[in-house]
Amino acid sequence: MAEPHDGGTPHEVVTMGRIGVDIYPLQTGVPLQHVDSFGKFLGGSATNVAVAASRLGRSAAVITRTGDDPFGVYCHEALRDFGVDDRWVTGVARYPTPVTFCEIFPPDDFPLYFYRQPKAPDLELSADELDLAGIAAARIFWMTGTGLCEEPSRGATLAALTARAPGREEAVATVFDLDWRPMFWGAGTAGQRTEAEAAEAARPFYREALAHATVAVGNLAECEVATGTRDPHACAEALLAAGVELAVVKQGPKGVLAAHADGTTAQVPPHPVEVVNGLGAGDAFGGALCHGLLAGWELEHAMRFANAAGALVASRLACSSAMPTAAEVEDLLRD
Repeated sequence: MAEPHDGGTPHEVVTMGRIGVDIYPLQTGVPLQHVDSFGKFLGGSATNVAVAASRLGRSAAVITRTGDDPFGVYCHEALRDFGVDDRWVTGVARYPTPVTFCEIFPPDDFPLYFYRQPKAPDLELSADELDLAGIAAARIFWMTGTGLCEEPSRGATLAALTARAPGREEAVATVFDLDWRPMFWGAGTAGQRTEAEAAEAARPFYREALAHATVAVGNLAECEVATGTRDPHACAEALLAAGVELAVVKQGPKGVLAAHADGTTAQVPPHPVEVVNGLGAGDAFGGALCHGLLAGWELEHAMRFANAAGALVASRLACSSAMPTAAEVEDLLRD
């Protein structure tokens, strides 16, 4: 059982979802089979968002599970080094800590290879181990679509969302990161689902989660899973209709579209950089979005800041260790 919230100052950002170890090549433009040097980094989308928020000066914690192995120990050590509270990171003896490899072919090809078999420990999160008081107290709670893909994580994720009672003055946002990985829903494996079938299987759970969220953020493929449409404006309208107050639709080279239930919209172009590794840019965007929401920024400024944070990480090799400080983002915006 994880250590409960002590009733003191709530975390500004609490994320829930994947954790693991990224084994990234130190050579670009080289197929994985020919890479001969790698770097080891903390990884996992929800974990990276917590790290990104911490690097921007926010108090952050992550709810997840690792294997009971040396890579699990590494994850705890890395979280602490980044200033992220690891009290809600617990071990699972029967499953190894996941590792993820990638290939780096700038500017826009970064294949990922997930090693999460027979099951990832983060999918072993159960509702009875959650500190629901700590989740309810967080100013921002961030959950992901991957957390819905399998039990008991699905039930735990929905229980956490339910704990976020509406109307609390301290609460800023409950964020649903649409985070679509079709292979986690059985797509692409022999004799199982196509990607379209996986999306159909996921959609009811996405819609259930949207009913509890106040912010939804995702790229066009992720928004399509949630809404059934790929048009950016139609996606935003459908997400708002599903109950969120803010819909953020990332469009890659076309920038980002954000729409608020009060009628405010922002269409922000991407920030140009020389791309080294696009992986992790979305997580940097997420941490920066949390920072902007906590600061109470106007929508367009928050989107520009988040875009710039993502651009900085895209110009660097790693994910977690590449997350920028506020000063770095502001320097890029000035430039």
